[in-house]
Amino acid sequence: MGTTSPFKDHHQSHSLTKKFLPWAIYSLFPIALLRLYFYPLNFPNLSSTDQLPNTSPITITSSIISNPPPLISPQENGRARSYESPPSCDYTSGKWVHEKQGPLYNGTTCGTIKEGQNCIAHGRPDFEYLYWRWHPNQCKIPRFDPNTFLQLITNKHVAFVGDSMARNQLESLLCMLATLSAPNLVYTNGEDNKFRRWNFPSHNANVSIYWSPFLVHGVEKSNDGPNHNKLYLDTVDERWAKDLDKMDQIVLSIGHWFLHPAVYFERDDSVLGCHYCPGLNYTEIGFYDVLRKALKTALSAIRERREAGRKAIDAVVTTFSPSHFEGEWDKAGACPKTRPYEEGEKLLEGMDADMRKIEVEEVELAKEKGERFFRLEALDVTKLSLMRPDGHPGPYMHPFPLGNGVNERVQNDCVHWCLPGPIDTWNEILLEIMKKWDLGQFRREE
Repeated sequence: MGTTSPFKDHHQSHSLTKKFLPWAIYSLFPIALLRLYFYPLNFPNLSSTDQLPNTSPITITSSIISNPPPLISPQENGRARSYESPPSCDYTSGKWVHEKQGPLYNGTTCGTIKEGQNCIAHGRPDFEYLYWRWHPNQCKIPRFDPNTFLQLITNKHVAFVGDSMARNQLESLLCMLATLSAPNLVYTNGEDNKFRRWNFPSHNANVSIYWSPFLVHGVEKSNDGPNHNKLYLDTVDERWAKDLDKMDQIVLSIGHWFLHPAVYFERDDSVLGCHYCPGLNYTEIGFYDVLRKALKTALSAIRERREAGRKAIDAVVTTFSPSHFEGEWDKAGACPKTRPYEEGEKLLEGMDADMRKIEVEEVELAKEKGERFFRLEALDVTKLSLMRPDGHPGPYMHPFPLGNGVNERVQNDCVHWCLPGPIDTWNEILLEIMKKWDLGQFRREE
């Protein structure tokens, strides 16, 4: 009785393969030759000295005010750019245009907004103020792209330094970035959390706020002390300046606190004069020259310390943000308008123009020095902010202020900005400045 081999079919198949495989291979040669003729391969023209870029970031641990978690200082990380070169543009001149597309975020979904600027949560009934975009005359500002911003600050520390307008701008930025990546609050310190830091673990990026309303050393007025500030104009405020070696980008914003009564000193404690100090027997010298000297001291400290450490830093000065009180701020002054001013309807003049001029001039003077390790630009938002009287909290600095029989003559906030609101535009322009820096269009002097 015969048996059937389980390998019979396999053996026949193997014989056929051996017979026809060489002919199949030979037939592929002409096809391959035709492919190379019509679609030749392109190889990079590398010399023996060409090298691949180093894409491994170097990290440096550090501390910030009372030993918080360490910061990371950046190096070039080899990322690919995902944006085009922004056009050369004068962002200061333009108009507000009504658009259907609203802001990236709302006040009920962002956990970093200071309560007094959360206009939606506090019951502001109109929403038209959310649907205006700034259109410069020469170009168009792209909508804020949180992905690009986070790419640009990967492994970096960005510090906002100044008064409550610095905090207002910072919180706007955090809310827009949080639409892509949620930040972790990793450090708080000081009354009303005036020193805070957030970390974006997705990009190892740190964003901080440092309270310093004068940038120079000062003693702020208090309810149980003198009713005036004391400023030492030639001494930088070390609460932020001591961390300069750990900052990669710094945004300065000051102005409104210089309007308060103050006495001004030099390093040797000699009194230079004062602003609105009846009964103190000091010479009234106003605050314009004081603002200039304080900003000059701060910019010099940044430049000198980074140059001494041979570390580059990018700096931005946000110009003065006008208020819109109709009447005295402490006497039921309000900001009831619900639409932006038309172009030419409100002129930039008086104190608003003078404060802006000083800040822009000091930025230009510092840039002329041409230091290699200090790149600086003015974020000139004064005029575009002047045209937005509708963007402040007004009475909605308080929750539902006009209901339940509350007197309509409630205190208004016509200085800070609702979030979301016009201040988001500041960070859109900031991003355009950063993109130009990244592309080398604002070159450091060699």
